[in-house]
Amino acid sequence: MGLYPLQAVIERPEKRVHGIDVLRGLCIIAVVLHHINLRIHFRDSGFGQWIGPAANRVLFWNGYYGVRVFFVISGFLITAWSLKRWSALSRLNRRQFYLMRFARIMPCLLGLLLILGLLDRAGVPRFTINTQHTSLGRALLAAVTFHVNWLEARTGYLPASWDVLWSLSVEEVFYVFFPLLCTLVRKQALLIALLCCFVVIGPFVRMRTQNELWADYGYLSCMDGIALGCLMAMVSAKIKVGNKTNLALRIIGVTLCLLITVFRGTAARLALYKVGLDVTVLGIGAALLLIALQQTFEINQSRADSLPDSAGRFGAAGRALFRFTAFLRWFGRNSYEVYLTHMFVVWTMVMLFFHFRQSLNTAPLWFLATAALAGAAGYAVARFYSEPLNHRLRVKLVRRSARAAASGFD
Repeated sequence: MGLYPLQAVIERPEKRVHGIDVLRGLCIIAVVLHHINLRIHFRDSGFGQWIGPAANRVLFWNGYYGVRVFFVISGFLITAWSLKRWSALSRLNRRQFYLMRFARIMPCLLGLLLILGLLDRAGVPRFTINTQHTSLGRALLAAVTFHVNWLEARTGYLPASWDVLWSLSVEEVFYVFFPLLCTLVRKQALLIALLCCFVVIGPFVRMRTQNELWADYGYLSCMDGIALGCLMAMVSAKIKVGNKTNLALRIIGVTLCLLITVFRGTAARLALYKVGLDVTVLGIGAALLLIALQQTFEINQSRADSLPDSAGRFGAAGRALFRFTAFLRWFGRNSYEVYLTHMFVVWTMVMLFFHFRQSLNTAPLWFLATAALAGAAGYAVARFYSEPLNHRLRVKLVRRSARAAASGFD
């Protein structure tokens, strides 16, 4: 199996799809707000009572759906980048794929586990594992072998900073097998059929599984979103849409996402929740939106006179929108680091809130401050730790892979 040019594998993509970063920013903020709200009940504040139950649900009870959209985004981006690097999934280089995933995922994960292990040994409240359920060693093993979701389904929830690893378990198990499927299943039609099986099986598994936590966290319960993202990236690479179709994809995608996250009464009347299709509808909406955003980005890239921020050509309104979404794009760029570390900030702020006996009417300020600090912590981790290590590992590991291949051991 031929190696893709070394420099292209080591380097990060020179430009980001800003619309996708906005979507990721919305998702990670939804997760952070949800986890704050579980500890400080926003609905009991004066402002929370004023906006009403429906608005509270929209603002603070979409964290789970945010993770589900992350799955779709992950599958879409991984597949799109693989197609760009190797031109066809059947030519995907498994060794390089795994090395790149290792370089991206493991530095932050291992750093997190080191800190969590030390906090557990020190007996820090809210970070100590209940030994009646499981042990620190067992939790560490589950984290590095990506079955925290399975462990929690068997023994109950781990502390919140450990619990966030359930979604990483789902993703990384999928990406263990994804390169194998791509390279062993040589016919694209068969690969598409296999990915479609994940999409079809997902709602059925969610409804038929008796363990409620496994229904939400299980591999087959969640991999439909990643598979859907993979499928839509393949479609986007093959079919180019015009402006009107692009606009239609955006409208339909946003409508489907809002149906599940905002207009829940309508979704309930359609019985989407009862048959496990709420996640599927949300995934389809996100996937359609991703196609539109990706293709708009590619069109802008192909135009010699397009601006790097892809907003200048829309005039003052476009530039204003671009500036307005800057904070969402900032969250989106660092979403992985924010996701893994935000519970440290959440617990710190929650303890301060109750220690100083703050009024619930100050909750809006505490929520804003916590979200901002979680974003800042994620940025700091990405800027000074995970991204530098990511680059160094890619340089070192990929060059070692190239030398092994040149020696005939690949």
